[in-house]
Amino acid sequence: MPPVASVGVPRLTAGLEEFGRLDLLAHEEVHGRIGPLSTSELIRLTDAIGLQGRGGAGFPFAKKFRAVLESAAKQDKPTVVVVNATEGEPAAWKDKVLLTRAPHLILDGAALAAFALDAQEIVIGVADDGIGAGSLAAALGERRMPVPTSVVRVPHRFISGEGGALVRGINGEAHIPPGIKVRASDTGVAGLPTLLSNAETYAQLAIAARLGPYEYAAVGTADEPGTVMLSVTGSAARPAVVECPTGTPLAEVLRMCEAPVGPGLLTGGFHGKWMAPEAVARAEVSRKSLMKHGGSLGAGIMVPLGDDTCPIGEAARVVRYLAGESAGQCGPCRLGLPDLARTVDSLAIGGAAPDVVRAAAGVVKGRGACSHPDGTARFATSALEVFAADIAAHAAGDGCGKRVKGVLPIPATLDAGGGPRLTVDWTRCDGHGLCAHIAPELITLDGNGFPAFPPAPVPPWLEPGARKAINMCPALALRLVDAQPH
Repeated sequence: MPPVASVGVPRLTAGLEEFGRLDLLAHEEVHGRIGPLSTSELIRLTDAIGLQGRGGAGFPFAKKFRAVLESAAKQDKPTVVVVNATEGEPAAWKDKVLLTRAPHLILDGAALAAFALDAQEIVIGVADDGIGAGSLAAALGERRMPVPTSVVRVPHRFISGEGGALVRGINGEAHIPPGIKVRASDTGVAGLPTLLSNAETYAQLAIAARLGPYEYAAVGTADEPGTVMLSVTGSAARPAVVECPTGTPLAEVLRMCEAPVGPGLLTGGFHGKWMAPEAVARAEVSRKSLMKHGGSLGAGIMVPLGDDTCPIGEAARVVRYLAGESAGQCGPCRLGLPDLARTVDSLAIGGAAPDVVRAAAGVVKGRGACSHPDGTARFATSALEVFAADIAAHAAGDGCGKRVKGVLPIPATLDAGGGPRLTVDWTRCDGHGLCAHIAPELITLDGNGFPAFPPAPVPPWLEPGARKAINMCPALALRLVDAQPH
């Protein structure tokens, strides 16, 4: 768990330096008690402060709240409040900090929403990584919630935190996004209209309810008042979760964490965008400013690379990881993302032009049942723009002269080298090409008609195709071997 820091007076992280973790007594000493809000009061408050979801999409909370109200009235059904505290992205830490050290703020916000909606229950989704679940259980044991409240553990995977995947998991189904786009406000937990937002959003609601709209907006920008929480890792000598007012210069936050940007800064996480150093120097911490300068606030993730790692190699690692983390249930994920991973791998070794990567990204954009293909394509194409000079060096055949240090955090068991991998016995391979026809989503043919595939683990959902290609190879040249992560 990284340490916590703040720019200016802390709000969500108030009291953490003094108490470490806030139990109920410490929580009420630091933040004070809070009373319920009516439906109209909660809507007026969240409208007045322009509260946006802190999970990545930045959807207006009041608009989502109204949608649940309208759906419940139309269907004559009760409602459910869901807190998404899964935080499945490897670079994300802010919700984990709130779960482990300030759980009552999350519960306060969820209780406010449940009372205003007259919800029948609250469900809190957490990852099964063991982080925060004990703290949350202890907090629930210290207080009475307005409605029955349960905690559901979901697999700690990238896509498990997607809203539709979380709802499916709570409903006892597979922890993957649904095959069609479904709004939780219409059909969520148990088929009921569901208000779903992430942990920091509910914590922000609890702060705003105590301060009121005017004091809440005393810090931050006029368009995006208040504070945000950022997870700063990567090349940072002092990685931390930083709470800062919107409008804070991004460079100030990075200096606080002793984080050299190097060739680029990843903003918003693995579904976010890269920013060049000169853009980082001009940007402020807000959705509007980061978008203006080519970045993304997303889930509040900031990962600077530093100068001593290969940026294209780092990007290739992440695209391989994202291809393997997909649900594998629709064409863009099952076929498109492995192809995109292959093209970025080829780019890293100087074998593909940037236009080939753009074409592979264009195939998946806007076609998936969830946002995973779009986010992965955005990450890859953003790297093309920011690391153009490094790509040119790789294309020249000499590379950028830097090794891949693994600065971008990926679970070791899923990084390149871990898990089953395809290998070829080149003394046997005769270039029949049959394997590429059997498993085209995994194997392609090079210019000489021989098999080519990325040096990465075979995703579980592609293993049957890989094994079929192995069994059908006329020369018995293919193997699937277990390799340990390096």
